[in-house]
Formats: sequence, C-alpha cells, structure tokens
Amino acid sequence: MSDTLDPLHYPRENEQAFHQHLQQAVREYLGHDHAYADGWQWGKALLLLVLSVLCYGIMLGSTPLWLFASSYFIFVMMAMLLNVNVNHDASHNTFSRHPVINRFIGRLVTLPLGVDPDYWRARHVIFHHHYANIEIYDLDTEENGIFRQSPFQQWRSHMRYQHLYWPLIAALSLPWITWVFDWRDRLNKTPLRQEKLLRGKQGWVLFIGSKVAHLFLVLVIPVLVGLQHGIAPWAVILIYFVSQMCASLMVVFLLLGTHWAEAEFFEAPENKQMPHGWYHHNFATACDWVTSPRWLHHLTGGLNYHLTHHLFPQLNHRHYPALAEIIGELATRYGMDYRCISYHELLVRQRRFLWQMGQPPVKETE
Repeated sequence: MSDTLDPLHYPRENEQAFHQHLQQAVREYLGHDHAYADGWQWGKALLLLVLSVLCYGIMLGSTPLWLFASSYFIFVMMAMLLNVNVNHDASHNTFSRHPVINRFIGRLVTLPLGVDPDYWRARHVIFHHHYANIEIYDLDTEENGIFRQSPFQQWRSHMRYQHLYWPLIAALSLPWITWVFDWRDRLNKTPLRQEKLLRGKQGWVLFIGSKVAHLFLVLVIPVLVGLQHGIAPWAVILIYFVSQMCASLMVVFLLLGTHWAEAEFFEAPENKQMPHGWYHHNFATACDWVTSPRWLHHLTGGLNYHLTHHLFPQLNHRHYPALAEIIGELATRYGMDYRCISYHELLVRQRRFLWQMGQPPVKETE
C-alpha cells in the first residue's frame, strides 16, 4: 500500500436541492438545541464508568474464580459500551464542546481495550468516513488475505468458508487493531503517515505509555492479585483474551454489516473524481437498522443509525432517531435509496454478502 493517498473528490451537481432541503430541515429540528451530549448522555457515561470501576474493584477483591472471572468480564464489557457510547462521539468531537476533553475521554476509556484513540480516530474519521467502501482508501476494508470484503480483492480458496468463520475474525478485530494496526500506523507503514500523529518523543511516550498502562490495568495487576487469591496466571490470561475477544465481537456485531448489507463497492478513479456525489455514495455504501426492542438504541451509541451517522457525524448520536426520520422522508421525495432494515435482515444480508464474496470470481470470457 502507498504511504500516501491523494484525496478523492465528489461532484456536487444533482444533489444541491436535496442537500439544501436536508440541511434546512435539520436546522429547524435543532432549533436552540446543540450538537453535543446532553445531561442524559453525560449521566449514561458516568453510570457506565462507575459500573466499570465497580466491577474492577470487585474483581480485585474476589477469591472465588467464578466471581473473579465474571466481574473482570463485565468490567471489559462496560468499557466496550463506554467506547461505543462515548468515545465514538468524542472521536468526532461531538461528546464535549471542548476538543481537549474529547481527547482526554478517548485516551481514558480506550485503556481497557488497548486501542490507541488517536490512530483509531484518524482511520475512522479521515479515511473511513470520507471513503467508505472505496478500495485502498477505506482502511476498515483493507485487504488482508484472510477475509474478502470487496469484489476488488484477491480471492483465495479458504474464503469459501468466510461466512462461517467470520465471527472468529470479528472477535480478533480489536486485539488486531491494538497489537498490529496501531504499531503499523506508529511505524509509518500505512497512509496515516501523512497525518503526522503523536509527533516526536512526547508522541512516543504517550503511545507506548498507553500500551503499557493497558497491560498493567487488564493483565499485570489482575495476575498479581489472582496469585494472592490462589488463581493461576494462565487462568487470568485466558480471561483476558476471552473478554477482549467478546468485546470485539460485540462491536463488530453492531457495526460491520451496515457497510455490507446490499452495499456498493468502488475503486478510486485515476483522475480522483468520483462518478457520483457524496450523498449518493453514502446512501449506496451504508444503511440504518432498528433495534428490537426500540429502547436498545440507547446502548448502541447510534451505531445502528449508521447511514445517519455518516451523513451527520458532526452531531451527537442522541439526535440520530429524529434525524433518521427526516432523512427517510426527504430521501423518498428526492428519489434517494434510504435503507432502514431490521437487525435480523441486517444479519441475513451480511451473511449473504460474505458468502458471495467467498465464491470464486467468474472469469470473463472474450
């Protein structure tokens, strides 16, 4: 992969009427409200943080293995929900009004998972959001030889079974980001090199310090405490890996199918001019899905309103239910293909996509 990527451009023609009407409708909806987290969102974040810390404390004082393991597991799950509900917004600077607070929140809540928030933010905000489902440009669908995520990637025989083994890949995604992607980004082996993140010695101190803090928090301290309670280190290490993999699996279950369910994929044109507009691209590459029961959307951090998020990343996810209704109404009026499906249908389409990508490409005949 090239160390740098030239930006792609979307034409604005044929989308101006939809854009203006949509923006006007959203301004009317917001009224005197603001784009950031409200008191309820801050309260939810505080509750998740308290539960996470409480479970960690219970784990430190637990002698029975079952209580040690279960409290540790819930601690990691609460950290995962903090990342979904808080860090995602903080990465877009829509949790707090102050970017410094958002950066601090991101660095704090990612410690239990080990992911570097600065590199993840760049991958997500700069590359994925601008270039969703565009080969090479969308780093979330980077070719890896194990999992085929677009028709433009090389097919291998084992990929026939990717619709069966994909949960294992999903479970390894966050650990892989932590211990492979982050280090590749840090060593300037990816297009993030052009963003020049975490510069100089201070950048190295923050990066390595966060990785060390992660290991001490979730592995070293639990191992030492476990020894005092007669719990073998291998058991703690196993609990660590199982918890991290389950957290990763839950995030991917919420997120990944939104860009696979009957979505389109593209290659970057040589002239760097996309053949369609920005709205068309987002409608073609993402969808919304509804939670059942509805109140569960309070725990998804807006990830189920994924198309809505791509259209309005500058707004906190608390606005997404209302925004989705506005988008759906105007999309119908302007002939845009707005897709909002059930979670069951999302899983069905996701599995179908993975099966299709796992089939040998049909060779073109002359």
